[in-house]
Amino acid sequence: MPRLLDVSDEVRAEIGDEEADRLLAGDNAPGSYDCTSCRTPGDSEAERTSTVLFIGDETAVLAFAHATCLPSQVVQVTEEQLQGAVRSITGDTVDLEPDKVVPEQAVLGVTSGLVLIAGELHPALVIEPTGPIVRPGATGAGDDFLPLLIEQGFMPVTELSEVPPVLHGWSVLLAMGQLHAVLQPSANGGQPVAWWQAHQPLQVTEGWRAAANKHQQVLMFAAPVGSIGRQPREDLLRGAIDKAAANGKLVASALPLAGT
Repeated sequence: MPRLLDVSDEVRAEIGDEEADRLLAGDNAPGSYDCTSCRTPGDSEAERTSTVLFIGDETAVLAFAHATCLPSQVVQVTEEQLQGAVRSITGDTVDLEPDKVVPEQAVLGVTSGLVLIAGELHPALVIEPTGPIVRPGATGAGDDFLPLLIEQGFMPVTELSEVPPVLHGWSVLLAMGQLHAVLQPSANGGQPVAWWQAHQPLQVTEGWRAAANKHQQVLMFAAPVGSIGRQPREDLLRGAIDKAAANGKLVASALPLAGT
């Protein structure tokens, strides 16, 4: 059955007519997929689906999105952003050049919620990868996610009894009332760069936004894969955070708010 795919002219120009035609014929296109924008399931046989091509310096990743979420387009990103575990990209790799293929990689899950500490509500982001994060160049199969963050200045947390210290140089970018990115210092001392960036700005609740504007900072909690999980309610999220902290699997910092 032919897929209901949209392949824009700019995407076709990058991947070539042959690859584009194979996609439209259903040869290389997925049936079901996770939308690269809203992260919910899609079906290219039942609903209009956009092809979205993320291009780095050497590699490219072809992802899929509901046509109602994103139009078919080309998105330029840095190679570091494309290869690192900082962007929620899922999809097939497009071999623009031989042996330049992105391997299957962990991506970061981001959950926003309000966390009660010492009787006051604070806006929080909970970061958990979808798989183990290994140190660049490492050959083992361990998980270096927390050690890497501790080296950046995040603090291990064993209980949520007080607000973690501010990590200067990092910030949370909130613009037009939506969450855009978590920024980290640039290696060369220039403008901050995105450690995590949303494909499409994420909606946050009015309460979360109000708390962020009040405190002018956001608490960021990070835990290894499998420590917290996707929790549907803030009380369950808090319970999972407390458990991860008690198990020594949580780091945190307060990040200044950038934007409004």
